[in-house]
Amino acid sequence: MATRPISPEDHDRIAEAIRVAESRTDGEIYCVVAHASDGYFFPAAFMATLAMFFVSLAVAYGLEAWWLSIRVPHFVIAQLLALVSVLVLLWAVPGLRIHLVPRRLRYRAAHANAIKQFLARNVHRTTARTGVLVFVSIAERYAEVVADSGIDAQVGQDVWDGVVRDLTAHAGDDRLADGFVKAIETTGAVLAEHFPVSSNDSNELDDHLVEI
Repeated sequence: MATRPISPEDHDRIAEAIRVAESRTDGEIYCVVAHASDGYFFPAAFMATLAMFFVSLAVAYGLEAWWLSIRVPHFVIAQLLALVSVLVLLWAVPGLRIHLVPRRLRYRAAHANAIKQFLARNVHRTTARTGVLVFVSIAERYAEVVADSGIDAQVGQDVWDGVVRDLTAHAGDDRLADGFVKAIETTGAVLAEHFPVSSNDSNELDDHLVEI
């Protein structure tokens, strides 16, 4: 997923793409990029503890197989020291945590963040319920399009799946800003088809990319 920061120029491009797309529809497009959707300390600590338990079992069986012995208090102290060292490392180097967390859990956290942003940014409160959130969480390598109920009744999930595929492909090439622009253009075309601009249309959401 993208590692290059989104520049002020990229922010301007994305904002302009939103304005152009919304000029042809009553729908609203809102974009959010999260650098990470969770701190993952406790899930990573749990996985590390679980791994150390199995490693300890393997070491214990190995010592027995080689006719070696170690006093139980010394073995327990060694385990505790190793665990404390790992926890300190996870606390000091946050970037390590996500690599210990299963992909399903990472995606679940990113999806929960997408829904949280959809609600927190009031994308669900447009007059005709035609708001769309384009969301990316970089650390989890996750993207999602969340459409309000007024749009879901008209547009199939396969359309948004295609938008997500294009967006993640651009992000994988470290062209996240280009991916957002493309996603906005595609989303705008879909909204214009089903919800063309009317004479009483108003801009209900801010036209810019939010970084969190």
